[in-house]
Amino acid sequence: MPTHGHGRQVTLAQGQPGPHASLLRALRLLEAADRHPYGVALTDLVRDTELPEPVVRELVTLLCDQGYLQLDGGGWVLGGTFAMLGQANREQLIRIRLEHKLAELRDELGAAVYFSRYHEGELRVEAVAAAEHAPAVHEWVDFRATAHASAIGKCLLSQLDHDGRLDHLARHPIARLTSRTITDAEQLMHRLERQPATVPVLDLQEYALGTVCAAVPVTAGSTIGCLAMSMPAEHAHRLRSAAELLADRAAPLMLAMAV
Repeated sequence: MPTHGHGRQVTLAQGQPGPHASLLRALRLLEAADRHPYGVALTDLVRDTELPEPVVRELVTLLCDQGYLQLDGGGWVLGGTFAMLGQANREQLIRIRLEHKLAELRDELGAAVYFSRYHEGELRVEAVAAAEHAPAVHEWVDFRATAHASAIGKCLLSQLDHDGRLDHLARHPIARLTSRTITDAEQLMHRLERQPATVPVLDLQEYALGTVCAAVPVTAGSTIGCLAMSMPAEHAHRLRSAAELLADRAAPLMLAMAV
């Protein structure tokens, strides 16, 4: 099975950049709250997490909105969302929360939004939020066979190790889909190996003419996943700013997927 590439491990370092940082700080805060079953004051959360008070306030608000924290008798305790863990409806709850988050993001970006995973050696688009004002890309060639050309595929492949990428490309040979598709395997591998985890992966009409896309990594446990967006090529001038916003929104979605 393909495995995570070297250098993908992350720590709870306060200053770590990128979409993972907010998630890791939120997990640290939840761990601190869990050590106080009868409630913990905001000042104590600041002390226990060693995070700035404005950061703690923002995280508490987010976690409270998502049901991970709740105020009980003047102190913060773990919220009711955790009661759902391990229950039979866990998968359904995750699906509902994911679809809700994607729809919100679609409307915020004005673009179709996708959540995808790399599972058992294949690319899987798990959920799509599209609308008339934000049309999904036309799957004119099976996404599973064209990871080398799509933002989703390249983002997922960049999270595999070298052997995992070679294995995938051996099973799904590179093919030219448009005049912009990278068909040189060595060039593609070079780009995948040097793709920074904090920089969105772009598809500038490599999969389909008339569509541009961006994708950012989304990790939940051992899942290799990504959050992606697509828009008509005439809106390409918005792509980079929208991709940056996509990256900023990845951490809250990761929290929603952690239920």
